[in-house]
This record gives sequence, C-alpha cells and structure tokens, in this order.
Amino acid sequence: MAFLGGLSLNFLPAEVPAQMPAQWWDEVLGVAVYGGVSPTGWPQYVPSVHVSMPPLSGADGACEVWRARGPLVDGTLAGIRYRRNESVIFGCIELPEGEFAGQDMAESPSGLHRATRSIYERLFTLLDEMRYPGLLRVWNYLPGINLETDGSERYWQFNAGRQDAFIQCGRTTGGNVPAACALGSAAGPVALYFIAAREAPVAIENPRQVSAYRYPERYGPRSPTFARAGLSRPHGSPLLFVSGTASIVGHETCHHGDATAQTVESLRNIEAVLTEARRHAVDARFGLQDLAYKVYVRNPDEFEIVQSAFEAHLACDVPVLYLQADVCRSDLLVEVEASAGHGVEYAL
Repeated sequence: MAFLGGLSLNFLPAEVPAQMPAQWWDEVLGVAVYGGVSPTGWPQYVPSVHVSMPPLSGADGACEVWRARGPLVDGTLAGIRYRRNESVIFGCIELPEGEFAGQDMAESPSGLHRATRSIYERLFTLLDEMRYPGLLRVWNYLPGINLETDGSERYWQFNAGRQDAFIQCGRTTGGNVPAACALGSAAGPVALYFIAAREAPVAIENPRQVSAYRYPERYGPRSPTFARAGLSRPHGSPLLFVSGTASIVGHETCHHGDATAQTVESLRNIEAVLTEARRHAVDARFGLQDLAYKVYVRNPDEFEIVQSAFEAHLACDVPVLYLQADVCRSDLLVEVEASAGHGVEYAL
C-alpha cells in the first residue's frame, strides 16, 4: 500500500532517538515524548513536545515518532514548531497558562480558556499560511482536566477556548471537524500537536454515539469540537485517525467503575467507526488488527486489568502504547485512540 506522503509511526523507548544516526532524522516529521524523560541530543530542527504522562509498560519514557518521506522543510510560525513535506505537516506547541493570567478577565476568567483559544488561533494561522487546510488529527494534553477552577470544570474551559478559536477563524464547529483527543497530564503547560494535509479529510461519526459536537449541555455549556474519526485518501489509499474513544453509548457513560467492561465497550465503539469508514471508502478495509493504538488508563493499579481486556478482545498482537492519564469525564477509566493506513514500527 502506498502511504500518504510516506507517513509512518514509530513507538520507541525515549532513549532510542538520541542513538540514531543523523540520516535517520532526515525523515522525522516530529516527536511526542511521554514520561519523565526530556529529549536530549536531538537535532534542534525536529519539532518535539514533552508530555508529563508516564508509560505503563515498564519504560521510564516513550516516544511517538511520526516520519514522512522527504525532502522536509522545518520552521516556526506563531510559536508553533513544524516540519512538512509536500503532502503533510506536523506541528507542536507548549503554552503555559500563566502567560494568560489576568488577561481579558471580562471575557473569560479562565487562563486555560484563553491559552487554548490562542493555541488554536495560532494553529489555524499556520495552516492558512502554509496551505495545509486539511487538519487530520489533533492531540491535546492539559493538567487537571477534571478539576474545577475559575468557576467551572477545566475540560469545559478547554472546550470553550477551542470552539471560540474555530469560530473566530471561520471554521465549522460541527460536521467536518478533525479527529482529536483531550487528556489530562500530570503537570506542565497545555500541549498540542497535530498532523494536517493538503486536502480536507472526511469526518466519520459513530452510529452508537451522539456526535460530540451535539452533546447536551449537561456535559458543559460548549460542546467538544471533534469528529469520531477522520479519513483521508488524497493519494488513492486511505489514512484513518480514530479519535480518543471511551465507554460511551449515546452520550452516556457505561459500565461505571468497571475498567474491563469500559475497555471492551471502547473497542466496540472503534469497531463501529471502522464499519462507518468502510461505507465512506470501500478500500478502507481496516479491522481492529490493522490499527496502531494508544490506550490511556486513569488508575495505574488497573493497568493489567485493562491490558488483559484489550488483548483478549483483539486476540492478536498489535502496536500499543499504554499511558497513565486522566480522561475527560471523571467516570471514565479508559480511553483508546488508533490510526491506520501508515507504516508502523513498534519497539517498546
């Protein structure tokens, strides 16, 4: 299969990239580092983001490395570091909320709201300037996602800031929106990284779930702005990004307090998304066994329970990175994301 822009994904221990020869970096779009290990000894031109979110499979740190065929061009615009080829662009930014303390208090009392809005406005500025309008996938990480500060839950503040930026920058807030996730990190600034392409993806929804952008107000005054998945196939072969997926049917959390059942329900939802993707593109014949995964587990003590449920349901070996993270609803214990249609190397 010919991959979009030669796109591929590597899951590696955090210390491995520094040991790679110089030519290995020639096709690295960008890196997300998880855990307590900060990247050192890497080329300065490679965009990287460090997320305080420990791996659960034994390593002190893990890397998610996105690669693409060159030639690659790198730079910085509006505070976002990026690297791109003719087909795809990777970008990342880390922005402390403290930079927005006390600003625009009449409009919003929340520094997180203002930081999120600023990040997304910068993101859209970059995509417009570089002419990559097809935002495929966004990863959002913020500390204290379930805490209540400044009069509301922080995840609600994040959703409001994101939606404000979509509106301000002339983007739709429902329908053809990008795949995304938002998870709670242990500490640090608001961190975001993304992949975009020259052509817009097709948003995929899940018939088992209410679209996130149509959630009732009980989940916050502003709805989350993301699709359940995004399907792109500008070069004739499909590339699929499945958003963070949890144990939600309709709009209700299912299986309260049961990590095993929540894991299985999350995978059922991903199966439903894969079925919908096949209806949009007959060559998007992805099954659960064809995906690369990240699994976020709220309680580290339940890691083995989640891992066992995950492996039993798939009944095959797949690339998967397990991370400890808070999920966007306090009653959700697990979230699963996935992607397919790109190369994969797994060395964890």
